[in-house]
Amino acid sequence: MWGFSKKKSLEESGVFNGFTDWHSHILPGVDDGIQRIEDSLAVLREYERMGFKKVWLTPHVMEDFPNETAKLKERFEELKKAWTGSTEIRLASENMLDTLFEERLEKKDFLPIGDEGRHLLVETSYYTPPYAMDEMLEKARKIGYYLILAHPERYRYMDEKDYRRLKENGVLFQMNFMSIVGAYGETARKKAEWLLDAGMIDMMGSDVHRLDHVLNNIKQSPKKNSHLEMMKRVAAQDPMK
Repeated sequence: MWGFSKKKSLEESGVFNGFTDWHSHILPGVDDGIQRIEDSLAVLREYERMGFKKVWLTPHVMEDFPNETAKLKERFEELKKAWTGSTEIRLASENMLDTLFEERLEKKDFLPIGDEGRHLLVETSYYTPPYAMDEMLEKARKIGYYLILAHPERYRYMDEKDYRRLKENGVLFQMNFMSIVGAYGETARKKAEWLLDAGMIDMMGSDVHRLDHVLNNIKQSPKKNSHLEMMKRVAAQDPMK
């Protein structure tokens, strides 16, 4: 008998024990994610069962969802009062690099991510880079923010040169853990594998919009168990140091 190791699913791997979710759309009724507070609580209960230690709620802030900071804070307080579990919830935002981002940049009107409040979670279109992307990132850096790029594996227009340039400029990368099992297609899966192999992933998140999407995909296995071990190492590190 050949000594092949059994493939483990994401759920079986132990990667979620003490896990911090750096990207989620659980705050109810503010974007294209969870809409009802009872469904938000159901997601949090499931995450608690899975072993999640902390969840950052990162609603979209973009031209399509121009969420005001004060309103998001109010909604978060409502959810926090309703949540009685042990998993810690924190509020930040996922900021699209668009015209609204530039306007908020002038006012420093953001919900930063991380305990020190110095990092911004940002995203772009999946298919085309935003106009003057480098200039926006540089402006944010000059103000004093560190940048985290959400789900880099999902950007169709990016190649190795783009990823290496961003890393050289100090941008951290947040991978969606479901990408490694093909939840967003083969292109995203292969990019996730490459980024892990290259040591470029700094943190992970669920990017949950629907609970069933997460529950179905955590039962799936990556192509290689070695990627699960890499993910566990990423999950165990402190990306803000």
